[in-house]
Amino acid sequence: MTPSLLSLLRKVDTPTVCNAIEVAQGKRGFDDFTRGTMLCSAPDEPAIVGYARTAKIAAVNPPTEPSDVIKTRRMAYYKYMAEAPNPCVAVIEDLDYPDCIGAYWGEINTSVHKGFGISGVVTNGVMRDLGDLPEGFPVVAGSVGPSHGFVHIREIDTPVSVFGLAVNPGELVHADRHGALVVPEDVVDQLEAAIQKLLSTERIVLDAARHPEFDFEAFETAWTAFEKARV
Repeated sequence: MTPSLLSLLRKVDTPTVCNAIEVAQGKRGFDDFTRGTMLCSAPDEPAIVGYARTAKIAAVNPPTEPSDVIKTRRMAYYKYMAEAPNPCVAVIEDLDYPDCIGAYWGEINTSVHKGFGISGVVTNGVMRDLGDLPEGFPVVAGSVGPSHGFVHIREIDTPVSVFGLAVNPGELVHADRHGALVVPEDVVDQLEAAIQKLLSTERIVLDAARHPEFDFEAFETAWTAFEKARV
């Protein structure tokens, strides 16, 4: 991923990236995105963009493994996150879903991950400490709750599933208030041009619709031009 593509991806929303992927693929039907409504801790901040660092957690019940095993895995998790190549996104599956209670993503944990250089997190789990989370580290989560429960790490660097989106370690993720998606590897080189083309063609209809004298005839003319431009 080039620096210019990274900069552009941080400026556009996830629906735009969904549409641009279809432009790059030359067809409709892209479906590697989350389903349902997710919550975003910082809806007005730039999008989360980066390569996935994955893990699985649980919190409803206490861990059954020895405490030294749990501690060793926890430290291995933080080392894994600290050594992530930038840009990076934490993608965390809470195995208690849909009955998640463990707010793993509070003020301390988000600050630690931000300090490691991670761009943000996508999770089906719980966040808390709203208003105290650090700027520049959006959390896109399944719910908000007050307690950490018995939260502990179950797996590190394995495939995860968050709101219907399957994510493998190292895949390119884009996320914001709308949810998240995985960018297909075979479109990355075309994606910047596809986004620019999409934005320019959309302007044809948007500019017409916002004109004071907009009517059906103006719409029909703009739509015809739009359809020709996006081919």
